[in-house]
Amino acid sequence: MPEKIRVTILDDHQTILDGYHLRLDRSPRVEITATIHYGDQLEATLKKYPTDVLLLDVGVPASAENPNPYPILHIIPSLLQVYPDLAILVISMYAERNLIRAIMEVGASGYILKEDQAILQDLENVIVSVSNGGIHLSRPAKEALLRSGEAEPGSVLARRQLEVLSLCLSYPESSTAELARKMSISNSTVRNLLSSAYIKLGVHNRIAAMSKARQLGLISPEPPTIPTAGR
Repeated sequence: MPEKIRVTILDDHQTILDGYHLRLDRSPRVEITATIHYGDQLEATLKKYPTDVLLLDVGVPASAENPNPYPILHIIPSLLQVYPDLAILVISMYAERNLIRAIMEVGASGYILKEDQAILQDLENVIVSVSNGGIHLSRPAKEALLRSGEAEPGSVLARRQLEVLSLCLSYPESSTAELARKMSISNSTVRNLLSSAYIKLGVHNRIAAMSKARQLGLISPEPPTIPTAGR
């Protein structure tokens, strides 16, 4: 028997994780080696549990103490630098075109919407495919990439500008020096990335830039408002 494909999952909803186990636990080709709820657990988990395919949600909290979304646009390229053979499959509720494009550009092997039950029912085969170098996209994600040449506000932001804004969203109290250490670049480079992003977004400070980038779907969007019972 060939070795099973090892899968680690990052999602903060236990019902979603239970659904993955239901689909994959009996698979002869795939095994779930670890499930985690917070972005800051990824590095240690991958060191402890060798992984072939990583399933990521987008809006997961950075840590148990930090409810801001983890910096996915920083984490994906960082992980691929350390684990070049790792396949990363994003499974998300967000269908924003700019976010999908940015995630694919930093090296993800696919973007599947959580409402895409047809693909999720076939998740075992999707995992096998991406582990062998394939790419999988939900139809709306694929259509978004096909339309990626259309001009949109904010679409001219470079990958590193999106990465630094993603980090700012996750760690809003971080200083320029702290952001620079996380990105392994100089303080002046961080300042230049932020200032050029402000200009392109038409804003004047970090808070406004994060808000505008979320509105445009360039980084993790605001979670949807859940109606209160009886309304």
